[in-house]
Amino acid sequence: MAKVTRENIAKLTDKLTVTLDKADYLGNFELSLKKYAKTANIPGFRKGMVPAGLVKKMYGQSVFTDEVLKTVESELNSYLQAEQLDIFAQPLPLDSELRNMDVNNPESYTFAFEIGLKPAVDIDVKKVKVTRYKINVTDQMLQDELERLQIRSGKMTEPEAVTGDDNVLNVKFIECDKSGAAIEGGITKDNSLLVKYFEPKFRKNLIGKKNDDNVVLQLGKAFETKEKEAILADLGLTDADADKYFSLQITKVGLVEKAEMNAEFFASVYPNAAIATAEEFTAEVKKEMEAYYDAQSRNQIHDQIYHHFVDHTPMELPEGFLKRWLQTGGEKPKTEAEAEADYPSFASQLKWTLVSSKLAADNKIEVMPDDIRDFAKQQLFSYMGGQLGALGDNQQWVEDYANRMMQDRKFVEDSYHRISTEKLFGIIETQVTAKEESISAEDFAKKLHNHRH
Repeated sequence: MAKVTRENIAKLTDKLTVTLDKADYLGNFELSLKKYAKTANIPGFRKGMVPAGLVKKMYGQSVFTDEVLKTVESELNSYLQAEQLDIFAQPLPLDSELRNMDVNNPESYTFAFEIGLKPAVDIDVKKVKVTRYKINVTDQMLQDELERLQIRSGKMTEPEAVTGDDNVLNVKFIECDKSGAAIEGGITKDNSLLVKYFEPKFRKNLIGKKNDDNVVLQLGKAFETKEKEAILADLGLTDADADKYFSLQITKVGLVEKAEMNAEFFASVYPNAAIATAEEFTAEVKKEMEAYYDAQSRNQIHDQIYHHFVDHTPMELPEGFLKRWLQTGGEKPKTEAEAEADYPSFASQLKWTLVSSKLAADNKIEVMPDDIRDFAKQQLFSYMGGQLGALGDNQQWVEDYANRMMQDRKFVEDSYHRISTEKLFGIIETQVTAKEESISAEDFAKKLHNHRH
């Protein structure tokens, strides 16, 4: 009778040994061989009339090996289920007796496997401390957003010459020497820039310029840091090339006439809102900006929660097993060095998976089919730019879209993960200890830039 034994061989790592007697697999082997004899298609013999000896000679060894391995797998899975072992991935085979198996001499066989055990996870959500940032929407931020919306909905004109910071310039960068003479084989690249992108002291060199006029510049002196980096990248250069000279040829001067603050403009920005005055429009824009920053603040809280659990939850892992699994368990085999390099990020992902699974179980997080259907509808809503709201969400074509997406396995799996994560963070956010702190949009943006996972 088959027997499975277990012994600890390392931290959270056990060895399972499966021992089979002949009686455990021989009956199934003989049945499988008879099935082959009935279906084998061998020239010179009618189907079902192939001699048993010939079938055994041709297929016996492979069928024998398959049946032994099937029995081993069945016994192993039965043991794991009966013992309720919570393991990582799948058992890894150790020493094997595959080479010793002989269909003509069936014997008892022993197979060994290594398993990595998941650690117990101890979490106290109330000990987690986070900062809830309140981003201040200043009058200048609001004015800049109003202007951006007016420009977006404005009309492009082509004045004769550059008059100020709001002019749009279609230009060609031509690499040259200090005198402006083009360098043979040098860089040439078209671009489109606002005059306000140039360094303030340099802008006076552009005022009054017309189509086909040229200005010689050094990238490091003509642009401030942010714009300089973008221009260098567009030209395929690095910061070390900031002293290079370029002739800036103006190919077209443009100017956007801002949209007027009137009912037509209000409706183009907020088609589903009845906005009649500039004051109402400004209030709606501010409300939208505050909602955006509130959402960003919540995301940042979630980021703090994630890092607290990953960075500060004491947790042992079966490191040796996991590194060996990294080498053999993926779609593409890895070397020992590659597995060693990948392990730190892999371990962090595992820690979060264990923590989030524990939190989801403790808080009874569930994702129902209707949650995924509603998510599909909201996705369609976002694709439509909010226009769906005017029609309601009961249109048949909306239901058809949701039904179609529910048949897409990848969409369902991705949506399940996203919804469960959002539900989890939404609940944990209410359980942690949070202090509120006012912050400027600039300082908040720096935190986002420096704190990602």
